Amino acid sequence: QVQLVESGGGLVQAGGSLRLSCVASTRLFSINTMGWFRQAPGKQREFVATITSGGSTNYADSVKGRFTISRDNAKNTVYLQMNSLKPEDTALYYCNANTFYQYWGQGTQVTVSS
Repeated sequence: QVQLVESGGGLVQAGGSLRLSCVASTRLFSINTMGWFRQAPGKQREFVATITSGGSTNYADSVKGRFTISRDNAKNTVYLQMNSLKPEDTALYYCNANTFYQYWGQGTQVTVSS
């Protein structure tokens, strides 16, 4: 199975930046799609961004132009660079991996103050 460990969350002021990391226990080329989702209190989990093994990316409209998903296969790591953060970005961010099965990390908290 695939184990995922997120890190990089924290407290930041509006307009600031954070970079989230997700380290996988399996080489990334063996994972079809890696992605980030987030869930704020009282809201459903929502899609943020994905990247395929071929390098194709997709973003939620709410983060386009501000967030960038990337990967480093040598480090088995997927990143989410978050710029121009807004209070509405506050959520628990989860790393996701899709193979034959779907796996989730434990989540890392991002809090953006006004």
